[in-house]
Amino acid sequence: MGNLFCCVQVDQSTVAIREGFGRFEKVLQPGCHCMPWFLGKQLAGHLSLRLQQLDLRCETKTKDNVFVNVVASIQYRALAEKANDAFYKLSNTKTQIQAYVFDVIRASVPKLNLDDAFEQKNEIAKAVEEELEKAMSAYGYEIVQTLIVDIDPDEHVKRAMNEINAAARLRMAANEKAEAEKILLIKRAEGEAESKYLSGLGIARQRQAIVDGLRDSVLGFSVNVPGTTAKDVMDMVLVTQYFDTMKEIGAASKSSAVFIPHGPGAVRDVAGQIREGLLQASHQ
Repeated sequence: MGNLFCCVQVDQSTVAIREGFGRFEKVLQPGCHCMPWFLGKQLAGHLSLRLQQLDLRCETKTKDNVFVNVVASIQYRALAEKANDAFYKLSNTKTQIQAYVFDVIRASVPKLNLDDAFEQKNEIAKAVEEELEKAMSAYGYEIVQTLIVDIDPDEHVKRAMNEINAAARLRMAANEKAEAEKILLIKRAEGEAESKYLSGLGIARQRQAIVDGLRDSVLGFSVNVPGTTAKDVMDMVLVTQYFDTMKEIGAASKSSAVFIPHGPGAVRDVAGQIREGLLQASHQ
């Protein structure tokens, strides 16, 4: 019907190329346009101005000889002011973009180790975008965005990387556990040392109290019973302590304590040994 009335319609976000006798004449914007076909005018075709995306997968090798597949997404669109260049200069836009992308990726990734390639994805994408922008602007296309979506190494390489990561984490966990056990042992030793120190203070105070009590007993007994000596008082105290101890041993049903030699007369020998030990210590 449009050809019958010499009219054509151009949709929104699209431009049309008009030719006269096979020669480019004008870029038609969206709307209705007169197309007098009987005067040699014809519609050569339409060109979309919408944003388009091209997903590519490029296989290459890193510096440490690991083969990877680099997945890239290129977002591009034709420029309305250069629609004639975009329509006439390129026969296959996607193939042209793919050639430039592969060229840049295969020139950039082999300079990097595998770990560096993962870390520098943005730099690779920037290099691809700059090269594409410089090349495709001459053909009437704008590169809107270039993304390196993924870097996919071989499955065996990924498994090895996961094992290395797992081993490193296990080693870190073992170090942390050893450090925790070390701190626990140190704290336990410090606690035992403090406990023994306090126990020693308690024993020293107990013995001091015993000595003070014996001294007071000896002095009091000597005052109240004239003619007694300190030796007599100490013998009596030891005998008293002996019978108290035997009473406690006898009261226990399962006692394993044994006195050798046994008998009240042995107390005098024990007292003599204590005095001799004290005298020797004082002379030294």
